[in-house]
Amino acid sequence: MTHPAPDGAAAPSTAAPAVPRTAPAPQPPAARKVPVERIHHGDVVVDDYEWLRAKEDPEVVAHLRAENEYTEAVTAGQQPLREAIFQEIKNRTQETDLSVPVRKDGWWYYSRMEEGRQYAVRCRVQARDTGDLAADWTPPQVEPGTEIPGEQVLLDGNAEAEGKPFFALGGTAVTKDGNLFAYAVDTTGDERFTLRIKDLRTGELLPDVVENVFYAPAFSPDGRQVFYLVVDDTWRPWQVRSHVLGTGVEEDTVIHQEDDPAMWTGFDLSADRRHLVVSISCSEYSETRLLDFADQAAGLRTLVPRSERILYDAEPFQLAGREMVLLTHNKEAVNSMVSLAGLDEFAKPLAEQQWATVVPHDDAVRVNGAGVTATHMVLSVRKDTIERVQVIPLAGLGTGTQAAPAEPDFDEELFTAGAGAMDYESPVIRLGYASFLTPPRVYDYEPATGRLWLRKETPVPGYDRGAYVASREWATSRDGTRIPLSVLRRSEVRPDGSNPALLYAYGSYEHSMDPYFSTARLSVLDRGVVMVIAHVRGGGEMGRKWYEDGKKLKKKNTFTDFVDATDWLAASGWADPARIAAMGGSAGGLLMGAVANLAPQKYAAILAQVPFVDPLTSVLDPDLPLSALEWEEWGNPLEDPEVYAYMKSYSPYENVRPLPYPPIAAVTSFNDTRVLYVEPAKWVARLRAATTGTAPVVLKTDMDAGHGGASGRYEAWKDAAWDYAFVLDALGATELLPPPQ
Repeated sequence: MTHPAPDGAAAPSTAAPAVPRTAPAPQPPAARKVPVERIHHGDVVVDDYEWLRAKEDPEVVAHLRAENEYTEAVTAGQQPLREAIFQEIKNRTQETDLSVPVRKDGWWYYSRMEEGRQYAVRCRVQARDTGDLAADWTPPQVEPGTEIPGEQVLLDGNAEAEGKPFFALGGTAVTKDGNLFAYAVDTTGDERFTLRIKDLRTGELLPDVVENVFYAPAFSPDGRQVFYLVVDDTWRPWQVRSHVLGTGVEEDTVIHQEDDPAMWTGFDLSADRRHLVVSISCSEYSETRLLDFADQAAGLRTLVPRSERILYDAEPFQLAGREMVLLTHNKEAVNSMVSLAGLDEFAKPLAEQQWATVVPHDDAVRVNGAGVTATHMVLSVRKDTIERVQVIPLAGLGTGTQAAPAEPDFDEELFTAGAGAMDYESPVIRLGYASFLTPPRVYDYEPATGRLWLRKETPVPGYDRGAYVASREWATSRDGTRIPLSVLRRSEVRPDGSNPALLYAYGSYEHSMDPYFSTARLSVLDRGVVMVIAHVRGGGEMGRKWYEDGKKLKKKNTFTDFVDATDWLAASGWADPARIAAMGGSAGGLLMGAVANLAPQKYAAILAQVPFVDPLTSVLDPDLPLSALEWEEWGNPLEDPEVYAYMKSYSPYENVRPLPYPPIAAVTSFNDTRVLYVEPAKWVARLRAATTGTAPVVLKTDMDAGHGGASGRYEAWKDAAWDYAFVLDALGATELLPPPQ
């Protein structure tokens, strides 16, 4: 018998203690099945989840929100780790900082970041012209958090973003006289921008407002026109338009309209601002048209027509008083070369044109592009996987007497160097530099002397470069191809076969995974994880052939290269084979979906960011965003049954089957216009229905963001922390390594 306690509370029980009840495991939302038939080339496909494409359907929105709730419940235990990583990123970031000023038309332009604020503040100060070139082209010393006399705020991103769920700039431009400032703003994440123009003399906005423009507006040299791009219903840039200030938008002129659905249109001003350069291209050939600002009535002038099937870029400029064009092209040059031709040559048939060789073709060197200043040609090349900058004087260019290229010398094996924004008349060339171990640097290179001026290294509080190691390793693919790998780790980590590892890759569109510094990545390395970047075929790291061997009917090389890199890692001693995770985004997300089907047992977890996992469905529908443009990357499954069968054989969504899939997280954005949210949403539903394992498959959808994720820097840090916490938790690598002794 139990007696009451003296104070009236129940007396302690002498019975056996009750078994505590375990909270029920979170249950994923069940996506209902609505069979939809798709028939191509006699092949019938039944898709149960295509109904999730109806973005405006309240049921779809409710389903995505339910997925977010499930994801939060499943990963709730990772919240302390997410918070820890966020704080580590924050603590390693000098929150009040600024960019290195860039001189343009008599002003120094720069941006400030301030502690506690999400977005940059764009500013400028007047430059000096004393006749001392070294002094006049040395950036002013602007201190973080301290205004300098004469500083003018062009745009405060924080004020623009106030009260909006999303904010991104799609480009800015200033007139040559420095009086007007154009800027394009996106507040939804769908990459359709509103163009506004500010009078910098008064601070007032002009009445001119243009809606639904694309990236990178530009002013004509006289400041009376602003040029902009417009996308069509498939989100393809197809029109270049001109708006004359003070007129109605309905009066805007279409400078060029591109009706070929497989071609992408862009434009820029030539370096000397004498021409508007309109570029029309796909991944295999292109066409450039020039508008001479001194004779706009003459209209656009085509250089090499697309019918010649040459992939090229063109830079018109004056050399010794003659109108010339610098061409970076692949005519009889798979890795591209640089030629020089008089502008009048392009009135002739191609076979009769005279092009002088400036940079010859080299099987070991990929030429990425060439530009000019008033005195030098600036060349971007890739050699031994590394992007480099070379400089050649214009004097004697293409005559056989030109000077040899000069290349700034850096002291690391793995780095990235590229030319940045600069004034055409600048006596120095602005360079950006980064490596896996070196935070971003800004240099000014003086071609006349070869001197390299370090203007800034991004401060990273608490960072000890000596605590980390980056090395180049090579895996061998199943067909014998050597695959370059970048291996990153803490210096005390040893190849004893016990380490967790994270393998990352992209592998499409000839896009290279170049060395870069990541503050967020340090939080992974600090937990003993060996991080490996696999430079698989389909990227551009080893030249144009490396790309061509990983596209269209050779696309599977991308996937098998990644699996073979995984096998190298498992056998290298750097990783415990049972503790390897995989990560990739966009087309790299397609890679994640493919390897999940090919070798799910090799991965402790897979993180797919904005993943292109239903490519066949998308590319079969030319009305979907960018689908027709994708034919040059994957092939055209609408017209070619071989391409259709090949894509179907690797498409992640099409090939989900009963397998013990590892923990998988798909991270996407509701307003993404490049990879629609529906692809990962369908993929996750099918994975859950098919998996024979018990590992969770989760979908996380940012309901406000676009393809690039959250817009503010703090929100972006939270996204990175979420992604890495998911991986680290699966790897059992949640604790920091002890400090070095």
